[in-house]
Amino acid sequence: MEWLHELFKKSPEIALFLSLAVGYYIGKIKFGSFQLGGVAGSLLVAVLVSQVGVAIDPGVKSVLFALFIYAVGYESGPQFFNSLGRQSVREIILAVVLAVTALLTVVIMAKVFGLDKGLAAGVAAGGLTQSAIIGTAGDAITKLGLAADEVARLQGNVAVGYAVTYVFGSFGAIIVCVNILPKLMGRTIREDAIKAETALQAGVQVLGPGQTPAAPDLIGRIYDVGPGAGRSVEEIESAHPNTAITIERVKRNGQIIDVSPDLVLAADDIVLLVGRREAMLSVSSQLGKELLAVEGMELVMQRRDMVLTNKAYHNKTVGEIRSATAPGVRHGIFVVQLSRMGKILPMQAETIVQTGDVVTIYGAEQDVKRVAAEVGYMIVPSAKTDFVYMGAGLVVGLLVGLLVARIGSIPLTLGSGGGVLLSGLVFGWFRAKRQTFGYMPSGAVQILKDLGLAGFVAVVGLTSGLQAVQTVREHGLTLFGVGVVVTILPMILTMLIGRYILRYDNVAVFAGALSGSRSANPAFGEVLNAAQNSIPTVPFAITYALANVFLTLLGPLIVAFV
Repeated sequence: MEWLHELFKKSPEIALFLSLAVGYYIGKIKFGSFQLGGVAGSLLVAVLVSQVGVAIDPGVKSVLFALFIYAVGYESGPQFFNSLGRQSVREIILAVVLAVTALLTVVIMAKVFGLDKGLAAGVAAGGLTQSAIIGTAGDAITKLGLAADEVARLQGNVAVGYAVTYVFGSFGAIIVCVNILPKLMGRTIREDAIKAETALQAGVQVLGPGQTPAAPDLIGRIYDVGPGAGRSVEEIESAHPNTAITIERVKRNGQIIDVSPDLVLAADDIVLLVGRREAMLSVSSQLGKELLAVEGMELVMQRRDMVLTNKAYHNKTVGEIRSATAPGVRHGIFVVQLSRMGKILPMQAETIVQTGDVVTIYGAEQDVKRVAAEVGYMIVPSAKTDFVYMGAGLVVGLLVGLLVARIGSIPLTLGSGGGVLLSGLVFGWFRAKRQTFGYMPSGAVQILKDLGLAGFVAVVGLTSGLQAVQTVREHGLTLFGVGVVVTILPMILTMLIGRYILRYDNVAVFAGALSGSRSANPAFGEVLNAAQNSIPTVPFAITYALANVFLTLLGPLIVAFV
């Protein structure tokens, strides 16, 4: 394997992308109902590749993780701040439960297997994938009043315990959150993610990529006018003011003519109607025979999002706006959806509209442009990311991560991960309120999440895998086995308490909260992949922030109790 070592020495990025490619391939393989997934697969392959010796700059891991966690926060900011309140109490309790059960597990296992303070703290840091424990435990060891050589030995053992248990600490959390939890609940993460998203969107059916309803609400039809002859355009359209239909085009004697409210339809006119299915069904029998297609009657319709800035509509109800809007302004425009901070509002007459709301409209290009000038400004779809906004968000988050608060001699910090997550949440929330800047396409968000997390995990495997295997050989499998228990048992106990006492009944929400309470980023990545939406992110963000504090505090507590 010397040639591989030399190859990876010259180009370590080959080892990184090899781990991703092979890892995702292995992650797709199903063993019965069990599937590793791309993140766990990349970690496993990276550990194997690391055995030939690979040197990866640690800065690569930091950059990839920052991109991943910022994208997660940016996407979920509006939903996160909307969800804060008394409903977050469960997440707080869950994070406390995991920290307490983790402390008890580490202390008991250390007593049973005779681990010293250093090894016990290292097992906790690796098995719980909370690297900050290394620092807090090491600092606590220096305050024990021991001889210098004994302090050095115990601090060295912290690193040994960490190296042996860290890899499975990441892998085991994935198994619990993605495989064991859905089995306990009897449903898949994806099923409950769809259910939660639908409930969040006020009962509106949530469609996946490439999905459309078999019977859409808005349709277009072409008619050869018969019984409808002698009626004006305004008369036909005003008969259905709420369900809304419009005559978009009229062809008479082979020529397209201008459509105006006072235009009277004649026998054998060809008309194009666009409107809601309910209205179309009621008017079709009054117009004439439906035609399949007629040359010159083609019309391209647009669906566009607009941010409401016209203060004349602020704090008005949907019903008031409908009745006050002139027919000439309404003509050809259908309001498809109304949303606020990413949450869809019910299109009911009593729903109050506010400036900053996003109105989704459907209509011909000229009609959309006309209404855009009245409503506010149009959100133009783009494939480009606003890197000024994104870069500023990352800088702010990393700076926040450098801040340190102290409880006595114990340093507490969000770290780069917590800081960037918080920044992403705030920047995503602010972008939802002011959508003239800060755009990041959904595809860009997805690639940052996928590449950021999988790359981060692969670098962990490449940098820690060789040392972990060598340490297991030196110290035997006992330490590794203790790490497995420290990884799995607290999560299982927390999972049972969450299910039967805290009454979590949605797998996607519970999986997000559970992975966050263990600050298990790889597990959270797999949960997101399984959910295929952002539902798990809000509970994860709450418990993740708490876990960074609670688990960090375990370092000196383990040193004190072991």
